[in-house]
Amino acid sequence: MIKIGMLIGDRYEILEKIGTGGMSDVYKAKCHKLNRFVAVKVLKQEFSENTNFVSKFRSEAQAAAGLMHPNIVNVYDVGEENDIYYIVMELVEGITLKKYIEKKVSLSVKEAVSIAIQVSMGIEAAHNNHIIHRDIKPQNIIISKDGKVKVTDFGIAKAATSNTITSNVMGSVHYTSPEQARGGYSDAKSDIYSLGITLFEMLTGRVPFNGETTVAIAIKHIQEPMPSPKEFVPDLPISVEQIVLKCTQKSPDRRYQKMGELIEDLKHSLISPDENFVVIDDGEALGQTKIAEAEEEERPRKKAQPSRRESDRDGLRLNDTGRVPSVKNKSAKKKASEKASFNPRMEKLTTLLAVIAAILIGVIILLIVGKSLGIVDLTTFSSEMSEAGAKTEMPDVVGMKLSKAQELLDKANLKYEIKYETSSEYDEDVVMSSNIKAGREVTVGTTVELTVSSGKDGVELPDVEGKTLAEATSILEKEGFKVQVSEVPSETVEKGSVVAQSPIGGSKAPRGTTVTLEVSIGPDPSRISMPLLVGMSEMDATVMITEKGLTVGTIKEVNNDDANMIGLVCAQSYPEGTYLDAGTSIDLEVSIGPDNLTYGFYANVDSPALEDPTYVSGTSTLVVLTTADGKELQRLTTDTFPVVMNITGIKGSSTGILAFQYTVTPQVTVTDPATGVQTVQPGTPETKVITRTVAFTAEGAAN
Repeated sequence: MIKIGMLIGDRYEILEKIGTGGMSDVYKAKCHKLNRFVAVKVLKQEFSENTNFVSKFRSEAQAAAGLMHPNIVNVYDVGEENDIYYIVMELVEGITLKKYIEKKVSLSVKEAVSIAIQVSMGIEAAHNNHIIHRDIKPQNIIISKDGKVKVTDFGIAKAATSNTITSNVMGSVHYTSPEQARGGYSDAKSDIYSLGITLFEMLTGRVPFNGETTVAIAIKHIQEPMPSPKEFVPDLPISVEQIVLKCTQKSPDRRYQKMGELIEDLKHSLISPDENFVVIDDGEALGQTKIAEAEEEERPRKKAQPSRRESDRDGLRLNDTGRVPSVKNKSAKKKASEKASFNPRMEKLTTLLAVIAAILIGVIILLIVGKSLGIVDLTTFSSEMSEAGAKTEMPDVVGMKLSKAQELLDKANLKYEIKYETSSEYDEDVVMSSNIKAGREVTVGTTVELTVSSGKDGVELPDVEGKTLAEATSILEKEGFKVQVSEVPSETVEKGSVVAQSPIGGSKAPRGTTVTLEVSIGPDPSRISMPLLVGMSEMDATVMITEKGLTVGTIKEVNNDDANMIGLVCAQSYPEGTYLDAGTSIDLEVSIGPDNLTYGFYANVDSPALEDPTYVSGTSTLVVLTTADGKELQRLTTDTFPVVMNITGIKGSSTGILAFQYTVTPQVTVTDPATGVQTVQPGTPETKVITRTVAFTAEGAAN
């Protein structure tokens, strides 16, 4: 059983648990031989006696051990000790892509494509070593704190022979390829499909297929057409949309055939996102062509027996077998066929149509240029062309409801503009006057100005605060108001939404009044949004605070009833989303568990030589263990290390401090002033104190 502080493989000191999976736990450890931190994946105790699980666990190490790439979590070592099976890997401080997507809801196009490129490069390195991952998904992709993307968990990977493998093991069903869902057939193109689904999720914040059971989801991968990510992200560039769709074709032959091809298109899309350069083979059309060709080959052909006259007419003469005797004759026949297909009348008609098209295009260009220079009024031109100067009578619309007036003007082929004024004489939406008198003869297409009543006190303004600019504009203009926009920073209103309006919603104003909308451009860029730190380790939280441009204040250990929060931040001085000035101090509370929880310390304590190279083995050393708040737990003197410590029932603290006190006598070189001879003599003894922070193991609630 793995315990915090224990040493495995005579070199890896287990420091803390950092993750858990279905069949293994992952711990942060320190390699004392190379003096570096590593991740140790340990097979869970309940599986260690199952030969199938042990074999699968070993296969992971074998699959990944030969892979060394910046975008792959590298494997350093593998071992077994007292029925503990473990893999030692590169320690990557960061979060999984799955958690990153959940945190951001969806990623920007550039960020998603950049991550996909790094993932693709890691997978390409595996494929080049004949390793198929078979379980590509956001949970198996880690983003480090410095932004490096790494693929991990080759738990069901296998070496590929003849570019394919067959297995009954299937990865997470949301990301599995149709061929895996059918029966486990996997090759490099299966990883490409899974990466396409992962890219879809990065862009949209959701997976393309969902269902109540894994079987239902698998069937959708096999049968249902892949939805376009553009359905969920309307402004998605066409190249990125096409890359996702090509990766996720049902037929492996229609996907990218190699990771290198996908990487090339992803890089191209970063440079030219709106260029339609992705080529997706039309497999169905190709298949039909091949079938037609095959049928044509297999169809029996009748021998043509042309008359001597017919063959003479074409300038060809067949031999007794009915075949053309030479290549020359074939060429002559081709020329004759081309000559026969020539039609002079059709050529003249084609030329005439081309000339007419050129003239029309020229006229259109002249009209557009004339309008831009103010020489030609296209509206008048259009009206004159369509109506040829036709006249119509202005209907009497004064005193009518606006809707009825509009109907009459439409029938008379007249256009209209509307302005609103308050009136105590006319009801709301009734036409009060027009700039053209009723009965007057006017040209078809003339614009009539109507003055319409907005009532005695005007009409009630719609309240559009909180709505998007497009929604607000549509609502106001529908009610007859004009819109003017001013942009303002806001920490509470989403970018592109209305922060405030003037006049305010609910007040009355004449239709036609200009309403000023203050639209959010997002937070003030000089302010910092407070991140969510609850649930992070103390180290991760302090790094996050520093990266955001804030400062770390006091960190206090407190009791928390949730046993799962032990060692994690359980409170922060500002809630998530609060906007703060740069440099603001952030206080944290770290959970030490329920107030009646006890801890234990079980460890083989190494000598202070870990911290002090001058320490001499065999030196008498005082070792004192205290809790983080200063309560002494054990005191002993020894000259032999490691020292075994087994302490139970520790209350009030999840961490402690080991202090080592010992005397060092340095060697001093002394030179005789008379002879110049140098001798080494003992110097003045000095007392040294070395401290080491340790973590305690939670035991349970005290009685």
